[in-house]
Amino acid sequence: MTTTISLTAADGHTLNAFVAEPLGVPAAGIVVIQEIFGVNTHIQEDTARFADAGYLAIAPHMFDRVKPNVDLGYTADTIGEGREFAMALKPEGIMADVLAAAAELRSRGVTKIGIVGYCFGGTVSASAACNLADAFDAAVAYYGGGVGDLVTSGATPKIPLMLHFGDKDVWIPAEVVEAVTAAWPGPVHRYDANHGFHCDHRADFDQTASDQAQDRTLAWFAEHLV
Repeated sequence: MTTTISLTAADGHTLNAFVAEPLGVPAAGIVVIQEIFGVNTHIQEDTARFADAGYLAIAPHMFDRVKPNVDLGYTADTIGEGREFAMALKPEGIMADVLAAAAELRSRGVTKIGIVGYCFGGTVSASAACNLADAFDAAVAYYGGGVGDLVTSGATPKIPLMLHFGDKDVWIPAEVVEAVTAAWPGPVHRYDANHGFHCDHRADFDQTASDQAQDRTLAWFAEHLV
């Protein structure tokens, strides 16, 4: 079952969230963090896949602080629009909204919670692994463009973190991936694919890489959350 609910962050900000519930008792909870395109069809479908795997999953609308219910497609114009939304956010607001999503899962009875994010969300997920260890038990980050900046700043993961990158990614240079691999414990998985390879709504979708990354992600969460 899927629903849209309202969350309230610690600073009083209210935001919407897409929730997907599994059949039966959830194995654990997972917070799913969007790309720059909002909680669109792809993110909703991905959140539902985690529910199908037995998790209570929630995708908070991270751009609600700028514009409510952003739902963008994949064009040059929407890339620019989504970047503007992302750049308008402040780190403290991002983390507050992530914590609100985790608190909602905990209020529904799950004791262990993971976080996974894509693109913009990949950076958010990695940042949560470094800064929100009290709220999460494991994290996965797909092609987070700001992960290299986290390494440069000296941030380090405090919970188990898995990273996925595409070797053909034009937005994340190979030297950044190598720096992350050298600085953080990993695992860091690399694929013969481009940025956004997990999204089957965009031209850069790569079925082989997506399937392999998803299998690894589910195994990671099963190891650390169940």
